[in-house]
Amino acid sequence: MSKVKNAELREKSAAELSQTLDQYKRELLDLKVQQVAGTAAAKGGKIREVRKNIARVLTTITQQARADARAKYAGKKHIPKDLRVKKTRALRRALNKHELSRKTVRQQKKDIHFPAREFAVKA
Repeated sequence: MSKVKNAELREKSAAELSQTLDQYKRELLDLKVQQVAGTAAAKGGKIREVRKNIARVLTTITQQARADARAKYAGKKHIPKDLRVKKTRALRRALNKHELSRKTVRQQKKDIHFPAREFAVKA
């Protein structure tokens, strides 16, 4: 078999993907048996290609599962940590716009009683 395309995998359903995965795993098992037996049919490049195909299928399965989970939790208040946006630790802990704009009672009183001065002549 040749390299499987990711676009082709994304079009398949979960059941088809698991079937494809089983097929590649069987093929890998056969190739490894041939390699141990020492027959000329087993080539290292072919084993590598099948392993990479298995990785592609597993990646597609994971991506589809995460997309389904994202759709399930869309618009909800609490989202599982593995679905949240990673960003950086500092950005995750930073204040949001609403929190930044809030003022203490004391600061509000200061703003009311001591407004910014307006001068007729600029320095």
